[in-house]
Amino acid sequence: MATTKKYTVTLPEELAEEIRAKVGPGEFSRYVTQAIERQAERDRLGELVDWWEAEYGPVTDEEQAQAEAAHRALVARHAARRARLLEEERRAS
Repeated sequence: MATTKKYTVTLPEELAEEIRAKVGPGEFSRYVTQAIERQAERDRLGELVDWWEAEYGPVTDEEQAQAEAAHRALVARHAARRARLLEEERRAS
């Protein structure tokens, strides 16, 4: 288990109460920790993109469109595979 340390953080009251209502008081710290971890990942990804563009130039619209098309195809293949597996499970039971 990771070592933890208590910090004081100021949040807008409405946001804090929304989170508390959603996750309950015992899970508030975990929720905030996960949100900070996701932001840290985004920050690191941004640094990687900055490095990549400095090294190779900005991503072109064509490259972006190709990447999006590849992503859509991957998502479609995954959905089809999942549907096939679910159908096989349904038939087996």
